[in-house]
Amino acid sequence: MKKLLLSFALTATYTAAFAQQGTLTGDIMTNVNFFQNDSNIIEPNNPLYEKFKSGGESWLSLRYNQNGFTAFLRVDAFQNSNLKHLTKPMTTYGIGAFNLSKDIGSLSISAGYIYDQIGSGILFRSYEDRGLLIDNALVGLSLKYKINDHIFVKALAGQQKNNNAVNTFYAPIFKAINIEGDYDISKVHITPGVGSLNRTLDEGAMQDVIASINALPLEDRFIPKYNMYAYTAYNTLMYKNITWYAEGVYKTSEAISVNGILEKHSGSTLYSTLGWAKKGVAVNLTAKRTENFVMRNSPSTTLLDGMVNWQPVVAVIRPHRLLARYTPASQDLSEMAIKGDIMIAPNDNYNININYTHTNKINGEKLYREIFVDGEYRGLDKWILGGGVQYMEYNLQVYRNEPLPFMYSVTPFVDITYRINNKQALRVELEYQDTKQDYGSWAYGLVEYTIAPHWSFALSDMYNINPTANHEKTHYYNVFTAYTKGPHRFSLAYVKQVAGINCTGGVCRYEPAFSGIRASITSSF
Repeated sequence: MKKLLLSFALTATYTAAFAQQGTLTGDIMTNVNFFQNDSNIIEPNNPLYEKFKSGGESWLSLRYNQNGFTAFLRVDAFQNSNLKHLTKPMTTYGIGAFNLSKDIGSLSISAGYIYDQIGSGILFRSYEDRGLLIDNALVGLSLKYKINDHIFVKALAGQQKNNNAVNTFYAPIFKAINIEGDYDISKVHITPGVGSLNRTLDEGAMQDVIASINALPLEDRFIPKYNMYAYTAYNTLMYKNITWYAEGVYKTSEAISVNGILEKHSGSTLYSTLGWAKKGVAVNLTAKRTENFVMRNSPSTTLLDGMVNWQPVVAVIRPHRLLARYTPASQDLSEMAIKGDIMIAPNDNYNININYTHTNKINGEKLYREIFVDGEYRGLDKWILGGGVQYMEYNLQVYRNEPLPFMYSVTPFVDITYRINNKQALRVELEYQDTKQDYGSWAYGLVEYTIAPHWSFALSDMYNINPTANHEKTHYYNVFTAYTKGPHRFSLAYVKQVAGINCTGGVCRYEPAFSGIRASITSSF
């Protein structure tokens, strides 16, 4: 099977490269880490620092288009990479993804690695996120048909990619269908949709489930099912200045893991966003209720492996270094979350944002609270002045699996940019997080100097200024430079980093403590 897939992909690439017509495009991304052992930061017995000393990962993609035909090929390479397992190396190489697709009138046919979603992704979403090393492509067949100007049908079938090694798949089978509409009714525009998904366990996955059930006390055992069915209905409504999205999703009962023990539950998620805007002001409300909505290819898979869907995060992902450390993840088993945002921008010189987020479990247990206010002023020549403050309550036991129950913090910050001339700018960011839990209080400072369109330099320090009893005052330095020319970007950084969630470019992931050098190259053609 592997030889067949490899031959198939290479043949498509060969055809693309030597075809007389059509277009060939591509991109490459390479990351390299040099691990420098630091006993103040790195836990002992980490082979990346004590043995291998370096590692990295690369992705090379090629795409060929001609007359409604598209061929796609991606080669993945991981050499002692810490992206997947954080503290132990991953080494693998091969065809990471390929796809052949063709448009035939109103019908689109796609075979290979398929990245797609139904609705907002709560029912089904196959996607790639390299920063998190998520790649749960559906490997199979996709058919899309436009019945008329108002109705669109999509059907999917296949197996899920196993991201622990290239060109391998999980055995359970997925089938899904999705119907979407697009209508104008008087002054109202609606885009309704419905979808259904079926997952069938293979014999091996079922035997694992049976073994886990048989290990339970007699009163807790149940009869597992090979098939799980899930359904969604959703709609976006637009009327004048109002936009409202609502989705309800339900899945039939199956074995799911609750604190490491298999239980039989059905599941549901209700999700909605409501927005209103006019010149100078915008208001957005978001709400989500989730109960036992665990969507995986098998009850045996955990963490980022085997994810079938994507649960929207109600809380705002903050780019600030200290605030990002406590980004709350969506909870599949039990979550009641609401969020309200108000943006006020009376003119081009300044704007103010006010946010409140409130998250509990369904039983009322508190998970997360945030009150956030920030603003920006552009009325001074060459200056952009920004700043704000966050009050946060964060459940460490649920989000971090740590013994301390709760963290309370207040974090003020300022962000100042001085435009030296049309090409040069200097930006300063200062943050202070006051808390008596977790690591204790932090101070953070960043100075960034840019020379458009090529150069960027940054120097930062994250300092544990008032640590708790189990930690020490420690500086975590970061020296960064990047050079961009056309489609090519090169970056180099010396990094000392504390363990925790880090957000870069809108992607947040838990990262281990790191000490060493990071280099990256991205390019497209």
